[in-house]
Amino acid sequence: MRRSIVARTTGGPPAAGNRDPGDAPWRYDDTPYAGTGARRAGRPAAGRVRRAGHRVGAAVSVAAAPAGRRATAVWAVAVTAYLAAVFHRSSLGVTGVDATHRFDINASALAVFSVAQLAVYAAMQIPVGVLLDRYGSRRLLLAGGALMVAGQLCFAVATDVRLAVAARVLVGLGDAMTFISVLRIVAFWFPGRRNPLLVQLTGTFGQVGAILAAVPLVALLHLAGWTPAFLVAAGLGATAVVLVLVVVRDGPDVGPGVVATPALSLSTVRRELAAAWAQPGTRLGLWSHFVAQFSGAVFALLWGYPFLVQGQGLPPTVAASLLTLMTVGALVAGPLVAYLCARHPFHRSVLIFAVTGASAGVWAVVLAWPGRAPFWLLVILVLVLALNGPGAVIGFDYARTFNPVHRIGSATGIVNVGGFVASIVLVLAIGVVLDLTTPAGAGAPPLDAFRWAFAVQYLLWALGAVQVLRYRNAARRRHTGSAAARTVEPDDAARVPPGDRPDGGGDRPAGGESGGPMGRAA
Repeated sequence: MRRSIVARTTGGPPAAGNRDPGDAPWRYDDTPYAGTGARRAGRPAAGRVRRAGHRVGAAVSVAAAPAGRRATAVWAVAVTAYLAAVFHRSSLGVTGVDATHRFDINASALAVFSVAQLAVYAAMQIPVGVLLDRYGSRRLLLAGGALMVAGQLCFAVATDVRLAVAARVLVGLGDAMTFISVLRIVAFWFPGRRNPLLVQLTGTFGQVGAILAAVPLVALLHLAGWTPAFLVAAGLGATAVVLVLVVVRDGPDVGPGVVATPALSLSTVRRELAAAWAQPGTRLGLWSHFVAQFSGAVFALLWGYPFLVQGQGLPPTVAASLLTLMTVGALVAGPLVAYLCARHPFHRSVLIFAVTGASAGVWAVVLAWPGRAPFWLLVILVLVLALNGPGAVIGFDYARTFNPVHRIGSATGIVNVGGFVASIVLVLAIGVVLDLTTPAGAGAPPLDAFRWAFAVQYLLWALGAVQVLRYRNAARRRHTGSAAARTVEPDDAARVPPGDRPDGGGDRPAGGESGGPMGRAA
């Protein structure tokens, strides 16, 4: 059965009698999350539209729980595309030491490679979110995959620093189109109650790409050389593009040449983007992503391998194995974090602070340890950092539950900027500090240089924690004001009351302005 979600283009909450709960992402399949004890809401009549006095936009067709074999196949191939993107993204981190020799560069110059890739990724998130709402997931996955393949081909043959940087820019541009496209597929192919788990599984399975980059790519690099290794990487990416072309569709019963949402005018795009940004819950998601992600991301993407090899004196194979263990830890942690979000939906920010506090704590022990840290402590470090990725994904759950379904792409793009901006700042800062604290003529940075460099993280953690608290309080104030102004509808008894849903509430205003999650949702 299918139903229409109608997007309202005017600002402000509608009158009580004109609310259409279908606009809320967690309402479009009319089913509550598992484990919350929420009552099942009554299903409105198909094709319901708003009453007079409220302009309506074009209908967005969303399936009511089409989660069968076809949906699973589409999601699996989309996750494969994301796995390939993570592989391309991580391929520089484990080859950083080889890159310094190939291009004859220092730590700051090596940081430019990752910064170019991450800067393009972060800068493109909002434009890609708008394009996603306009053109759909399939087209963006195909374009993104093709760009990453082109980037790896350039990187394979590059001997000049400028060409190598251009190659990483292409990888970052393609990578920017991938993850949020997969999240939109989850939103359109599966019922809302399954979204938290599937989003975490998407991020978790995608990290298998980091495993492929950590050990097989390093082994191939040392066995066959730079160019063959990255040509193989490009070949894996091309395979993922072909699979997307054959299998992925934007939504149920949507053909390959059709997107699940209509084209939006430029004025509508600006209005929806502004509405997503104005929602405190969107910015809560952005800062949650900011504070939870950067430490583990930077460790895996670039500086973890040099820290373990040059700072801690581990053999390259052991260092690569620790990075693999970090990815395996993320595979286990993802479903656990998803379960906790569903089981304790009113305390998602507590999970954010728990992940951040654990990361800051274990880094304090490692950096303060006299001499090189023992191996068991490094194992604990990578296992704690494995929580960063799943913790950051909670930010996307905020974007989904605080915004109507027709602007999921824009809101998700805004959230995804947070962690990558923090990662860019940290990548650059570590490179600069390493160069400043490494003695002249030294072949590699000493352990003390790495200590000073990684201590920069605490400035970012402090900033992120303050902002998460700020926007959590703003989201709660927004709800308090909207709840006080809301009049009770006669049929409210048939709906889920405020506070029973895992995002903190039941019915909420739909359309251009959102009351956001209810009560203690943040």
